[in-house]
Amino acid sequence: MTDHGGSGRRRVVVLDYGSGNLRSAERALAAAGADVLVTDDLAAAADADGLVVPGVGAFAACMAGIEALGAGPVIAGRVAAGRPVLGICVGMQILFESGDEHGVVTKGLGLLPGNVTRIPAARLPHMGWNTVQAPVGSVLFAGLPADSRFYFVHSYAVCDAAALAVAGARVTTAHHEADFVAAVERGALSAAQFHPEKSADTGATLLRNWLDTVPTDG
Repeated sequence: MTDHGGSGRRRVVVLDYGSGNLRSAERALAAAGADVLVTDDLAAAADADGLVVPGVGAFAACMAGIEALGAGPVIAGRVAAGRPVLGICVGMQILFESGDEHGVVTKGLGLLPGNVTRIPAARLPHMGWNTVQAPVGSVLFAGLPADSRFYFVHSYAVCDAAALAVAGARVTTAHHEADFVAAVERGALSAAQFHPEKSADTGATLLRNWLDTVPTDG
């Protein structure tokens, strides 16, 4: 990670735990104005102004990578301390209590209430561009038109948002034959089921909005 030398640029770590679109996330965050380091160094992850947890593929495989690295307590510690974390795709899913894939339930980090299950849709994966329904007061979607489209690639999601609402989270939903959670904002923790780094100008705006929530000591 480069020294921003008082420039005010946010120092962001993209956590490398063996799963995720690391370089595309790195490029998108840098274009949004961050100083970005892709690393598996937990000290750097703990110290960064902002931490991004990416993830692609299976819930269980991503959790195995997190556990092998020992990253769970670092992510949880940041959230408890009010230090920004952004989960992307399966990096969002593992923030929840569990993931159920093919009848196998894998424990998640439990930082958000809810469970990841197969979307009740005949056409899966849900792949391509889709609109979302953001709540009033959303920070991530500030300044974006209601018909903004984001890029999704997934077959699993949190389909019951009731526990999130009770927990005081701002919940953004999308629809693919059924409603599912497309993004969550609660305190220092933000997450997106879609890929902002692959969502062109709308994704770039969302990443800038997230960076605006990240304090910097520079």
